[in-house]
Amino acid sequence: MAVIASEDNRFASHNGFDFVEIKKAIEENKTRKRQRGASTISQQTAKNVFLWPKSSWFRKGLEVYFTFLIELFWSKERIMTVYLNSIEMGDGIYGAEAAATYKFDTTAAKLTKAQCALIAATLPNPIRFNSAKPSAYILKRQQQILRLMNLIPKFPEVKTEKDKKQSKKK
Repeated sequence: MAVIASEDNRFASHNGFDFVEIKKAIEENKTRKRQRGASTISQQTAKNVFLWPKSSWFRKGLEVYFTFLIELFWSKERIMTVYLNSIEMGDGIYGAEAAATYKFDTTAAKLTKAQCALIAATLPNPIRFNSAKPSAYILKRQQQILRLMNLIPKFPEVKTEKDKKQSKKK
């Protein structure tokens, strides 16, 4: 949830491409000195798993192709699992389990919401920012992510027993 809140609020509902964010990025980049991207978690997964880090139009085209394929053949849960196990979360630290161990001396399953939000807060630049020793900027981002985690739909969708019974009747 922290990563979705930080990186891709519409992850559960888009088809791999967030056209709302793409449109915003195009408009904002007309006046920004430093360009902002609009890559979704699905796009980042395609890049991290199948491609190389150096950006180019050719690589971006392949990223679109692989994003389309993973959205077609993988569930959202699978995409998130692969993403969380392949993303760089610090210098030489790849995956949530490694980040939990290295940064907080625990397992990924035992991370608190606050620790998850700290890790997610560093994702724009995990080499520059350290979730184990957060700056004031990262602490501020952590608070924003914690607020967003309460606003966006839970992922994966949590079904109550009542919901499960109603689904079976349909």
